[in-house]
Amino acid sequence: MAVATITTKPFETHPHITRRALPAGRPREWYETHNRRLKAMRLAIALLDSGVYDPARAHNRRIRSTAARVGIHPPSDTTCRMVRALIKYGR
Repeated sequence: MAVATITTKPFETHPHITRRALPAGRPREWYETHNRRLKAMRLAIALLDSGVYDPARAHNRRIRSTAARVGIHPPSDTTCRMVRALIKYGR
């Protein structure tokens, strides 16, 4: 049985990524949704790098363990659903 390893580095170790300030004046829900989307994208990339290409194989437990390995706070159920949707529609 082959063992997959995660090749994605934690966000802080990518030297070419710079964080920019978010635009001011938006409602709080916009910021929460924006950050949720970014987190879901990072997790979807890490799952794809580890060999999880089918949304049915991306259970909440697997997504949360991937988040712990990559160095991201555990995602909520909503974020886990978003990760599965990104894997499904990214094909």
